[in-house]
Amino acid sequence: MASFYYYCLLLVVVLLSAAGTSGRPNVDNVPEFARWLVHKGKWGVISFNSPVFVPQGYIASYADAGTGSPYFYLSTLDPVGMVVPTDARGSLTVSEISFDGCGGQEAQNPSCAKISLSSEEGAKAERALFKAHPSFSGFPKMNRTFAVYKLIVDEIFLVNKMAPSRSLSVEEYFED
Repeated sequence: MASFYYYCLLLVVVLLSAAGTSGRPNVDNVPEFARWLVHKGKWGVISFNSPVFVPQGYIASYADAGTGSPYFYLSTLDPVGMVVPTDARGSLTVSEISFDGCGGQEAQNPSCAKISLSSEEGAKAERALFKAHPSFSGFPKMNRTFAVYKLIVDEIFLVNKMAPSRSLSVEEYFED
């Protein structure tokens, strides 16, 4: 009888794991998988060079508005917002663990997908951001304290299986 309950519990765990990855594209369809990963994510780490501080990462919410280009709503008082006007280089890293738990894998496991979009940049973006993150609409707008930023993608680094990083050009990433 105990083994019956064990198998039922095992079945529930397998079904829940599968439910977390439903809609996950094939890892070998690199452009589709990369766009899916960016679209499914809601937040990531922005890394940037600072003239005042050591290089750092900053957690930020974003939305891609269905375009694959991440848009941020950042304060000019935050570290990223202070640096962007003088040095627009930066990158966004998103991990699959942030939205589906990677089936219980560690975040560093290569089968737990992660992507870094690197860059040397509206109304549509703001609507997409506010839809994905409703609390943004309550952020102060006085003196242009907050602004919409778009990451212009120049380079892509993707790991999504037990293999070296995946080769993907910016053109392939944005192709439909």
